[in-house]
Amino acid sequence: MPLYEHVLIARQDLSNAQAEGLIEHFSAVLADNGGAVVLSEYWGVKTMAYKINKNRKGHYAYLRTDAPAAAVLEMERLARLHDDVMRVLTIKVDAHEDGPSVQMQKRDERDRGERGDRPERGERRERR
Repeated sequence: MPLYEHVLIARQDLSNAQAEGLIEHFSAVLADNGGAVVLSEYWGVKTMAYKINKNRKGHYAYLRTDAPAAAVLEMERLARLHDDVMRVLTIKVDAHEDGPSVQMQKRDERDRGERGDRPERGERRERR
């Protein structure tokens, strides 16, 4: 079956339990339609770059799924109809990465990989 990654943004005035209940609800929708949730993460309340429906913040949730296209379409349809869900992003991927998502990794683990060769702030290079 195809592999997908989904990010859901729910309204900021929900409680954490209600936001995590949305993850369970949409996981059940996928399971009922022949799919499986490989990993689900609740990222918490985060500030958005711009307002959506007069909200500055939202509850972010992340799902890695292994589901047929019909199950994903049904989940997206129900998410669009749900009053608490503001946005849904679904991406089809070739393979799931191992371990937690980038949002859940510690900051020092993320910075070690790509930015090891950058000079520190006080050690700027001189322009010629």
